[in-house]
Amino acid sequence: MDAAGAQVADECAQYAGQYQSGFVTTQGGNLLCSKIIHLISDNQVKSQVSKVLHECERRMYKSVAFPAIGTGQAGLSPAKVADEMLDAIVEFARQKSVQHLQTIKIVIFQTNMLRDFYESMKKTVDSDPFTTDSWFSMLKSFFWGRKQSSEKKKVMILEKKVNLVTFQICGESQEKVNATESWIKDLILKEQFENTISDEAIENFDETQIAILEDLQRRNQVTVQFLNNLSPPQIKISGISRDVCSVSDKVQKMIQQIKSSEEEQSKAELLYNLVEWRYPGRNDSFVSFDKLTNMQLEHAKMSKKLYLNVKIKNQNYKVDLNTLKATDDQGTTINLQRVRKDEGK
Repeated sequence: MDAAGAQVADECAQYAGQYQSGFVTTQGGNLLCSKIIHLISDNQVKSQVSKVLHECERRMYKSVAFPAIGTGQAGLSPAKVADEMLDAIVEFARQKSVQHLQTIKIVIFQTNMLRDFYESMKKTVDSDPFTTDSWFSMLKSFFWGRKQSSEKKKVMILEKKVNLVTFQICGESQEKVNATESWIKDLILKEQFENTISDEAIENFDETQIAILEDLQRRNQVTVQFLNNLSPPQIKISGISRDVCSVSDKVQKMIQQIKSSEEEQSKAELLYNLVEWRYPGRNDSFVSFDKLTNMQLEHAKMSKKLYLNVKIKNQNYKVDLNTLKATDDQGTTINLQRVRKDEGK
C-alpha cells in the first residue's frame, strides 16, 4: 500500500465496507499497473483467485499479477497456496468463454517458496494433458516476463515463382466458348483451398522457420502468407487442396516444436532459480552449466539415476550422480558442484 501511494489508500478508505464480492478495485497509483484489486483475506485462496480472474475477464483486462496470497500474515502453507492458486488458474483456462485475459503472473519474493510453486506447477503439468497447450502457455510468465520482440511486426508473402497457363478455347459459337470457360474456371476453383493458422508461437518464427516455409512453398502448389502484425499472428496457406492440407500439417508441427522448446526453456529457467550445477573453470572457480543441461542433471538426480552423459567445453563427460564426479573419454575426472539456492533462506 505504501508503494501504491496515498491516492490508493484514500480510494480504499472511500470504499470501506463495500466489499460485496470480497474485493474492491482501485486505480494503480504509483505502481506500474492500471488497476489494483484488493482482497479481503478469508483463507479461501482458490475461490479468491477464481473471483479475480473472472473479474479481469469481465473488465477485459489482458494481464494480471498475483502475490503468493495468504503466505504473509495469514500464515498459510506455501505448498497449499501454490496448489490452490494453480488449480484456480487451470479451471479458469479450461473455460472456452475466456477471450481477453492472456497473461497470468505469480510474483514471489521469498526464495524459499520457489520450490513449492515449482513442484506444484510440475505436478499439474505432468498429471493433466490439458495443461501443455493451454494454461501453461498462459502461465509462461510465471517467474519471468514474456519475451518482447524488438523488431516491428510485419506482413510477409514468401516469394514464389508462378508459371502461368494459358487456355485457348475454340468453339462453334460464343455461347459454347463461354460455357467451356466457366467449366474450366469451376474445375480450378474446386481444387483451390485456403487455411489460416493462428497461434502466438508464430511470432517467434525466425530465419530457420521462414526458410522451411519457403521450401514448403517451393515444393508444393501453395502460397504462404506470413501475417505477423495480427494478434495472434497468422500464417495463411492457399493453393491446391491436397498441398494446403499437407503444408498446414507441417506448419502445425513447427508451431508445436516451438512451444515445446519454449516450455522446456521456461522449466529450465525456473529450476535454475532453485538449483545450480557447476563445473570447474579457471583459477579454482566454477562455471554454471547452461540451463537446459542444469535441468537434465537435476531431473536425473531426482529420478535416482546413476549416470548422465553431458558435454563440458564441447567434450563428452559421464557424470556419476552420486559422487558428483564427471569423467571424459580419456579417463580424466573432474568434480562438479550442486548448489541449492534456497538453502539457508
